[in-house]
Amino acid sequence: MKEFKLKINGNDYNVTINSIEDLLVEVEVNGMPYHVEIEKVIKQKTIKTIRPAPAPTPTPTPVSDTGAPVVLKPEVSTQAGSVLSPLPGVILEILVKEGDTIKKGQKLMVLEAMKMENSIESDRDGKVVAIKVSKGASVLEGAELVIIG
Repeated sequence: MKEFKLKINGNDYNVTINSIEDLLVEVEVNGMPYHVEIEKVIKQKTIKTIRPAPAPTPTPTPVSDTGAPVVLKPEVSTQAGSVLSPLPGVILEILVKEGDTIKKGQKLMVLEAMKMENSIESDRDGKVVAIKVSKGASVLEGAELVIIG
């Protein structure tokens, strides 16, 4: 049973909905019972709730023995032919496979960083020896992405 206070054309009404069955509704308006027939069911809009992704948990900053913060640098590959990530981000797309022959300037993958898509291109001609990341992977600046031989 739901009760409502309505004002229609300046007049106050106390409306109670007693029951709803299919298209028949029993209501009381200011104590007077009425049987109301609904002509057509109105579809209610479904509201989709989209929750934001949880914020990443910050990693504590390491400190030295003196208490000063230590700046961590990504490991730079010593392997010749490595293509490194220019920014921290997420790999959206990988456009080459291991064994593909590529040209200098060819687009290898797409990296999303700071809500921008960045093309990662080859800096030399060669053959893709290894792909070190997968689609959807989060990478740090300087991370090894592809090895070209």
